Amino acid sequence: MRWAEGSPEAARALTPRDDLLLESADGDGVFRQAHGPFVAYERTVAREAGAVTETVDYRLVLPWFRWLFGPLVRRSLRHRPALDGRRPWWSPPDRLDARQTMVLGLLAGGSLIAGYVNTLFTQTAHRATDEFGVGSSGQGVAATVVRIGIVLAVPLWYLADRIGRRRMILVAAWGAPALGALGAVAPTFGVLTATQTVARPLAISLDLLIAVVATEEVPRNSRTYALSILAMSAGMGAGLCVLALPLADIGPRAWRLVYVLPLVLLTIAWSLHRHLPETLRFEQHQGEHRRPHGRRFWILLVAAACANVFVAPASVFQNRYLENVRGFNNTMISAFTLGTQTPGGLGLLVGGKLADLRGRRHLAVGCLLGATAFTVWSYSVGGGMLWIVAVTGAVLGGLSYPALAVYRTELFPTGSRGLASGLITGAALLGGAGGLLVAGAWLDHASYALVMGVLALGELIVAALVLTTYPETAHMELEELNPEDRVAVTEA
Repeated sequence: MRWAEGSPEAARALTPRDDLLLESADGDGVFRQAHGPFVAYERTVAREAGAVTETVDYRLVLPWFRWLFGPLVRRSLRHRPALDGRRPWWSPPDRLDARQTMVLGLLAGGSLIAGYVNTLFTQTAHRATDEFGVGSSGQGVAATVVRIGIVLAVPLWYLADRIGRRRMILVAAWGAPALGALGAVAPTFGVLTATQTVARPLAISLDLLIAVVATEEVPRNSRTYALSILAMSAGMGAGLCVLALPLADIGPRAWRLVYVLPLVLLTIAWSLHRHLPETLRFEQHQGEHRRPHGRRFWILLVAAACANVFVAPASVFQNRYLENVRGFNNTMISAFTLGTQTPGGLGLLVGGKLADLRGRRHLAVGCLLGATAFTVWSYSVGGGMLWIVAVTGAVLGGLSYPALAVYRTELFPTGSRGLASGLITGAALLGGAGGLLVAGAWLDHASYALVMGVLALGELIVAALVLTTYPETAHMELEELNPEDRVAVTEA
């Protein structure tokens, strides 16, 4: 960059930055990173011929998502804010360091795996039931069995608190796509269900352990922001699965091709294997096996179960509704899902940042109730209104998700964080299984709008629990929320 000497821009260039990174002056117009996301950074300012010239050399390690954030970083370095201390709109409230930036990028890559495999059965079950001659009730039972399979993942959560988050993340990152791909050769609907009963819990476990690592690694004012980034990445993984869905239109057995694609995601598992470190908090507290806070645990468990009584049927039966009631084919379903859910990514980013800056509880409740209302409404309208209602519901759902999800990892000590988070997730799946059984049987005799409307009562219970029992955790260190994790300081 080059400015006329004496201009405001030139004057700012001669002072250390305090925005995306904090600089320190090294003399002779050289500025280096004192704290920030770069593994290497040097800014040189030179005066010549009545002008001030600035040159920036930097290296950013952001695995898998540099294509998205790299241009934003480059623009921020070129266009310095007029007010020091003001960070870019897209960045976390806290300034991340190089390790935290790398870890968040690796975790986001792992979330791609979780998102794809977690969505796989949901998006293809309606087509598989056509090949195998299974109806709505059978689909509901299969989806229930797949969710109950979460009990197989309990050892991963337990071991994550005993031998480390990293090891169990690697087990899930390798296992979920490899086992998910077995669905491509399933000879019966029962075998297909069995393969996904193992693969999907691994994907869910990968997702929750990634959230645990993010919670433990990022600064206190950026936990929901980090979870929103991870949720966006998981959404991209789900979007890749939806993009692959039109392959099922090639023929009656072509839905199997969607199950082959997860094998490509094994490259991300290799990246995690090579570069993901263990969390500093786990290393500090390894061997401290603490029980979860009882009251917090049961409140979050009940809330998770009640929420998924509605969420699971609303997602699982959406494709069947679009196909049977609205006449969509797989290509149209893919376009609808991507077109309505993609804007929810913006809601995730905004919701994550707002929850960190202004608090979780009221944001979560207001947006949760709005998202539920619009989702129920989407099962009773068609045409252009269906798209508008679904987009609104997705955006509101995105706004509420980070504020609600972060409680599962914030409210428990390091020695039980993995197991507690897993058990709460398991309760959510069991609640969803109950909702699926009810919806699968009831939809053969009642309208989608009526069934979803009744099941949505579970979300009212969640809203009441959040307002009356959840603490406000914004701006608090994990050790403040869990005093037993404080390291005793002894005098020398």
